[in-house]
Amino acid sequence: MMPDSVLKESLRQELVELLTADLATRSRAYRAASDAATHEEAKPENDKDTRALEQSYLARGEAMRVEELRSALAEVQSMPLPRLSPMAPVGLGAIVSVDEAGTARHLWIAPHGGGALLRAGKIQVVTPKSPVGRALIGKRAGDDCEIVVAARTREIAILAVR
Repeated sequence: MMPDSVLKESLRQELVELLTADLATRSRAYRAASDAATHEEAKPENDKDTRALEQSYLARGEAMRVEELRSALAEVQSMPLPRLSPMAPVGLGAIVSVDEAGTARHLWIAPHGGGALLRAGKIQVVTPKSPVGRALIGKRAGDDCEIVVAARTREIAILAVR
């Protein structure tokens, strides 16, 4: 088993790679939408032809997503990776082992990338803004959390924090 500091750094690197790939995809989508909005064929043929306008809206949305991803990437790259004692509260950078309905899972608290599965699906990224993240932040090993998602209550027991 690798030391926590090495594991957390490898998790960060894997998440950075996922965000970088998403950023590259979104950047290509932005360029394509932007090019389509200004292409000769996008010029309106009549007053009801809105192709260019629709492409410009799409390009604007992609540009906003590109900026969000750049910011997310910078935050993940600079996030602290604290060494936590076994009784430390859950916070950003913590790896949390939980039990939900008899199934053990490992969660990593990161500022972005919620839902991503890292280390070949063994660790799931959870953001502090998500319902699970909000429930876990500040709790300690041995605590139980109740999470209500889509009118369904889930109970999670925190097994370990590292």
